[in-house]
Amino acid sequence: MALPWLAVLKIVPWTDVINNAPKVADGAKKLWNAIGKQPPAPQKAAPAENPAAAPEAQSLTASRLAALETATAELHEQMLASSELIKALAEQNTQLIRHIETNRVRMRRMWFAIVIIGMLAAVALAR
Repeated sequence: MALPWLAVLKIVPWTDVINNAPKVADGAKKLWNAIGKQPPAPQKAAPAENPAAAPEAQSLTASRLAALETATAELHEQMLASSELIKALAEQNTQLIRHIETNRVRMRRMWFAIVIIGMLAAVALAR
């Protein structure tokens, strides 16, 4: 049976999450800056033809090389997209933590106000 959401939220060490949120965001920014500045792998020219090699082997090697270069370029694009996503998620996490902390402070103030109002109501009823 799944735990109720409130029980799950109580288990999370929120102080650690709040304290580490800026570190996560900074790490994601550093990752994005490191990955984003890297140019895609340069495509090298095909090696000089060896007259002793068979034409079929040369065409096979050239096609495999082209396929590998294409795959490398696709992987680089995926890595850029992934690091951009990680950066965006880290920024959203930072904003979420900021809102959670704001709500926590508001709830504490509300509880304090409710206790004060309750005491005042009890005193008023006692008179």
